[in-house]
Amino acid sequence: MTERRIVCVSCPLGCEVAVFMEGGSVTRVEGHGCSRGEQYARQEAVEPMRILTTSVRVTGGTEPLAAVRTSVPVTQRLFPAIMDTLRQLSVAAPVHLGQVVARDVLGTHADLVVTR
Repeated sequence: MTERRIVCVSCPLGCEVAVFMEGGSVTRVEGHGCSRGEQYARQEAVEPMRILTTSVRVTGGTEPLAAVRTSVPVTQRLFPAIMDTLRQLSVAAPVHLGQVVARDVLGTHADLVVTR
């Protein structure tokens, strides 16, 4: 059995959570201060998920790039492949806040949304 220590970020408490794993599966979670902490630690230990923030090229506008993020967290394991895909993407100006520039990126159910 292996133990992994994770600092939970699902609420302001920042609990240090111990996740016990056997064969790639979580068997026990200790030290969480709330139910969200247990869920977060279980997910983080097996498949970390994050919101991806980056930028995409803009053509025909005054700014060369637009800041974007995924609409939902995606597995960190896919970040390199997503970034490879986004390097090929360019968006025609004008670009607006909240505009979806790519839907269901790499089958993740995450849309790429303009944030600035």
